[in-house]
Amino acid sequence: MTRIAVIGGSGLENPDILKSPVEKQIYTPYGKPSSPLLNGKINNTEVVILSRHGYDHTIPPTQVNNRANIYALKNAGCTHILSSTACGSLREEIGRGDIVIPDQFIDFTRQRKITFYEEFESGEMKHTPMADPFSAGLRKLLIASARQIGLRYHEKGTIITIEGPRFSTRAESRMFRNWGADIINMSIAPEVILANELDIPYATIAMSTDYDSWKQDEVPVSWKEVIAVFKNNVSQVLRLLLDVIPKISEGY
Repeated sequence: MTRIAVIGGSGLENPDILKSPVEKQIYTPYGKPSSPLLNGKINNTEVVILSRHGYDHTIPPTQVNNRANIYALKNAGCTHILSSTACGSLREEIGRGDIVIPDQFIDFTRQRKITFYEEFESGEMKHTPMADPFSAGLRKLLIASARQIGLRYHEKGTIITIEGPRFSTRAESRMFRNWGADIINMSIAPEVILANELDIPYATIAMSTDYDSWKQDEVPVSWKEVIAVFKNNVSQVLRLLLDVIPKISEGY
């Protein structure tokens, strides 16, 4: 049975988008997930919503218990994961409110638990392939849906995850551009890494809210700006999720 996990927040935990929502508190060997799991249906497809930073956004990026979150979703029978994230644009052509469907990531975090494998059992080493970390099938569906409903979108991009909670210096922002990153956030790594370790197809919907710090003719990013742009455009993310989720259960 197909069961889609949605990881997000800032409006995505709204139970009104689910039919017959039921909240379940889950505990894992890695501790407590960021929020209870909200179980329900969208167009007869089983959906589980998890709020990455907690319902009141009280959990800073580095303190998110990613291992508990991904383990809880796997244990709940989730067969696919769709996530959403606000991000900064590192490219002129990616404007505020644009949707990006990343195909690559750079992990620039330094303090997070990035694997389930803290030791190997004798003779069983675990080195997870990560060449193409985002599910090609899920990305294809997201791109087709974004095109069909008329969103401003970019069908690929490299997302770099920084530790946070601070934003980048101008020097860092320019360096990330030189590395080939297109957008920047504080959430996707190690979330996508852990999903791959547990063999759960994963894709993310990234919404550009600002130009980080590299653009000299723009005011540097602030949290107030990020929240304002995301809230004004979160309906686009919801439209995309509501359109694509029933298609996943049909196969790809």
